[in-house]
Amino acid sequence: MKKALLVNAIDPTIGGVLIRGDKGTGKSTAVRALADLLPKIRVVKDCPFNCHPEDLRLMCGSCQERYKKEGKLPWIEKKMTIVNLPLSATEDMVVGTLDIKRALKEGVKALEPGILARANRNILYIDEVNLLDDHLANIILDAAAMGVNIVEREGISVSHPSRFILIGTMNPEEGELRPQLLDRFGLCVEVNALASKEDRLKIIEYRREFDSDPWKFREKFREKQERLRKRIIYAQEVLPKVSVSRG
Repeated sequence: MKKALLVNAIDPTIGGVLIRGDKGTGKSTAVRALADLLPKIRVVKDCPFNCHPEDLRLMCGSCQERYKKEGKLPWIEKKMTIVNLPLSATEDMVVGTLDIKRALKEGVKALEPGILARANRNILYIDEVNLLDDHLANIILDAAAMGVNIVEREGISVSHPSRFILIGTMNPEEGELRPQLLDRFGLCVEVNALASKEDRLKIIEYRREFDSDPWKFREKFREKQERLRKRIIYAQEVLPKVSVSRG
């Protein structure tokens, strides 16, 4: 599970990861812990889509126009976040809504950003993905595959970048995921409950330490976390230079 999360953090184009396991196996905890390891990213200031300030491929139409005119966009650094997708979400909540009248005049500015906009260059987390509406699941997986969210209403189409680390968790006892959706995840891992008494006792000890002094507990692992964070950053930097031989 850890390796699957880390490789997706390094290269989101892998296609995300589906984590299957019984209740209480630490699926959600591991996903939320991943966010603390990820480096800060540079985003265009005041852009609701977290656009990259220099890469045109990772900009919305509005930022592209500004970049071509000004040659430089103001940016800020922000921590990557986990964007949760509730099972009760509607299509408009996910893709965003479009003001038709304004769209005729202003284009992308008429788009009210949805969950996929907030998830761009962040982590999109779907707990109990096997219970998600099939239509919404298809929309999300299509956006993950293309890296773009397209909103179409009344013959008007508006798009924005939507590249995110897709993570889904599920308990097989609550129902299986459709094979068509399962195939859309880049990786799938099974998580089992710890069997040994020693491992279970260790978790209990960690929990007691955390409850006693959360700050001290975090400091205990700070250096280890920082080393892993640097390894992730380094891997992201060298990834474009990696080549795979035919042999």
